[in-house]
Amino acid sequence: MITMLAMALLIASLATVPARGRPAQVADLYAAAREVSPWWNASAISGEYVSAGAFLGMAGLVLAYGADMLWLPIGAAAGHVVLLASVTAPLRRSGAYTLSDFAEWRLGSRRVRRVVSACVLVIGWFYLLPQFQGAGVTLSVISGLPVWMGWLVVVAAVVVLVLPGGVRSITGVQAVQFWLKLMAVTIPALVFIAVWRLQNDADAARPPYFHRDTTVTADTAAGIHLPAPVAVAVTGVLDGRRHHGERLRLVAGRHRVRAGTRMRFPAGAPVPHTSRIALLRGDRWATPFAGGREHPLAATYSVLLATILGTMGLPQITVRFYTNSCGRTARRTAGLVVLMLAVFSLFPALFGTLGRVYTPELLMTGETDATLLLLPHRMVPGVTGDLLTALIATGAFAAFTSTSCGVVVAVSGSIAQGLGGGARGFRTAVLVAVAVPLLVAPWACSPQSAALVTVAFVVAASSLCPLLILGVWWRRLTPPAATAGIVAGGVPAAAAGLARVLSDPGPGSGWLGTLVEQPAIVTVPLAFVVTVTVSLLTSGQVPERTERAMARMHLPEGPEPGGPD
Repeated sequence: MITMLAMALLIASLATVPARGRPAQVADLYAAAREVSPWWNASAISGEYVSAGAFLGMAGLVLAYGADMLWLPIGAAAGHVVLLASVTAPLRRSGAYTLSDFAEWRLGSRRVRRVVSACVLVIGWFYLLPQFQGAGVTLSVISGLPVWMGWLVVVAAVVVLVLPGGVRSITGVQAVQFWLKLMAVTIPALVFIAVWRLQNDADAARPPYFHRDTTVTADTAAGIHLPAPVAVAVTGVLDGRRHHGERLRLVAGRHRVRAGTRMRFPAGAPVPHTSRIALLRGDRWATPFAGGREHPLAATYSVLLATILGTMGLPQITVRFYTNSCGRTARRTAGLVVLMLAVFSLFPALFGTLGRVYTPELLMTGETDATLLLLPHRMVPGVTGDLLTALIATGAFAAFTSTSCGVVVAVSGSIAQGLGGGARGFRTAVLVAVAVPLLVAPWACSPQSAALVTVAFVVAASSLCPLLILGVWWRRLTPPAATAGIVAGGVPAAAAGLARVLSDPGPGSGWLGTLVEQPAIVTVPLAFVVTVTVSLLTSGQVPERTERAMARMHLPEGPEPGGPD
């Protein structure tokens, strides 16, 4: 396994060799000198977008919550359509290197720039955290090493790949790694389908049960609910009594286990569930809006709003369109990204469904991110399972590395530009960008990387999205309004995200719990309303250069694709 990981990192390193032939300039660090082709750039964006949440987390969420979770990849693809239609070409024509540059160029305000830079930092750090979490889970599953070593592997890889040349040095990495990740899910998927068909196993529609004798260790004290009586071998404390491996006949209903208690369930036993994940019957698991969440319709609308509008507010995605030679190639790039992500999104539903059959104990432990990593040995034990696990682990680390590289470049760009820019400032900012999420990772309670990624989407949709939409299309936007909108939407979204990351077992119940878990349905409209209202109240502060800026963003470009905008 370690050999395969080393090979993946070697591939990533070799992809950057052509970019190291000359010293990194500012145009290389932030925009790759605007020389990236649409196909190469689309591959890089897709590689950056397929993060820990998409590669591992989506399969785990489908395993736990069923059809409802398919709205996440739908929202991601739709978000790029909105991005393509609304801001890619105008943003590219602005000539800015980062979102902070765009804010200052459009509104002529250093204060707005500082607020946007702070927002970019928060979004980037929220996005990096699940990459570290996913790397820790992957390394722990394939090798048994401590989770924190996975965090360090990703940090080391990112620093090595980003420091030489910023965007120029990571573009090849992310493009190559997207196709590596696609191969790492396509080949196992074909094998899994063949095995499943040969076994003629139609158990995905019934409540999850253990296919073989399975030992589950409780990571925290929790209540479990048994849907039917079962004989279990228990080592530890169950229902207030200590046991030493004896077999007990447990009645259906609720039981209490202490952290560290091991329970061995026999083959055929139904899978208990905890307060973390509600166990769903096959019909409810396969039906949208019938999942085990409160207010599922409102939560789904909130998720769609966050993913569709949050895509254009993700700094590591938006900054990519500055690397195209013109607005026409930027639009072509966005269109290719939609196709590439649509192909990749075919696989999480398959892996989640098979995980419900072959890795049902993850519903009890809550470690659903391990679904894809455990499937090979459950379905095809032996050498074939080893090879498939190695391939999946390689793709997983490619996902963590490529996404983390893009986020670190975007965050470092905002930090460095605030300090005056330059290659030296950028490289110092890289170290700062990876340090904060590395320090927060031990305190994060949510084990699901996809759930953590949505926090970054919510903050982006609630803060930077209104600035981009109104900044590109509305002449009456004012600097005080931009600041007020970012604060009004971004602060509550970030506070809800922090509560979600640090709370255990979750944000609570009822409408308050739903809004803490998925606040976009409130924070996004609030940000737009505040921005428009304050703009109307401060109409005398519209920047003088607004007409010139709008003309630059929207006038047709020259006939030559490589010509000036």
